[in-house]
Amino acid sequence: MNKVRIAVVGAGNIGSRHAHHIQQNIQTELVSVCDIQEERTRVFAAAGLPVFQQLEEMLQQVKPDVLSVCTPNYLHAPHTISGLQAGAHVICEKPMAISSAQSAAMMQTAADAGKTIFVVKQNRYNPPVQAVRQLLQDGSLGRIFVVNINCFWNRNSDYYQESTWRGTRAGDGGCLFTQFSHFVDIMYYLFGAVYCESGMIQNFNHPYTEVEDSGIFLLRSESGAFINFNFSTCSYEKNLEGAITILGEFGSVKIGGQYLNTIEYQHLRGQKLPDISIQAKSNDYGKYQGSMSNHDQVIQNVVDTLNGKGKAMTSDAEGHEVVRIIEAMYATARR
Repeated sequence: MNKVRIAVVGAGNIGSRHAHHIQQNIQTELVSVCDIQEERTRVFAAAGLPVFQQLEEMLQQVKPDVLSVCTPNYLHAPHTISGLQAGAHVICEKPMAISSAQSAAMMQTAADAGKTIFVVKQNRYNPPVQAVRQLLQDGSLGRIFVVNINCFWNRNSDYYQESTWRGTRAGDGGCLFTQFSHFVDIMYYLFGAVYCESGMIQNFNHPYTEVEDSGIFLLRSESGAFINFNFSTCSYEKNLEGAITILGEFGSVKIGGQYLNTIEYQHLRGQKLPDISIQAKSNDYGKYQGSMSNHDQVIQNVVDTLNGKGKAMTSDAEGHEVVRIIEAMYATARR
């Protein structure tokens, strides 16, 4: 079986993580890396890989099977479209795009090219998330009444000074796109389509950014459950929690920890979930931490799908729906 040849555009924190997992997987080959900042690609050049500063040049010369897009938010759509038009499947980091018009264009390009977009939503692989999703799918919780989602992280001035696009409306899009799109995705993954009833956003403690740092939203699921979604990057000095609490007819359960990495509470009718607490798989970027690092499973999902042994964990249609939900939340708050 031939290895899946993958090239990476964007060699920052997340791009380097993608490259590592591509190199670790025996079924994939890292064939090239591209970044406009030459210093970011030097370690790959030193290892003998062809490196580029222009994406189009890399696509033309290397012709990868898959392009992994790990560039800033505002470049996800154009870089994905370039990869698709060059004949590659695409792994697109979160957020899929920063507007639903962009994500719709990406979907159309993929359909026209006969290629697949794999949207990176690695928290779907978290064992606590999978365990609770199974409860919901088999009806073990009965009717769902209330859901509470808390995303309380820290992002300080050092974080925003690392890159000029961070904290800008045009480049970043806001916290729901950059920090908390994973939590919007898990809300959608667990409860399906949701509708935003009301919301508030404000910038309390980040005057050097153009976007909000906190928000509170009330949403309703298709089944009628109330969903309270709270987020902030104002947690003092470090991340506090990323948690989802579900109150249902036949039980209550809380996925907790900082990154949806534990079953923090459960009281269920006639059953008990395994005690799950994962301590060492967050994305650690030195000055800050991000969501769970399940990118090895993301890469394996690409391999399995292209070999006809599965399907994309997060399709472009699902990624598009998450972008639409975020847009609706912002629109509600800004009315």
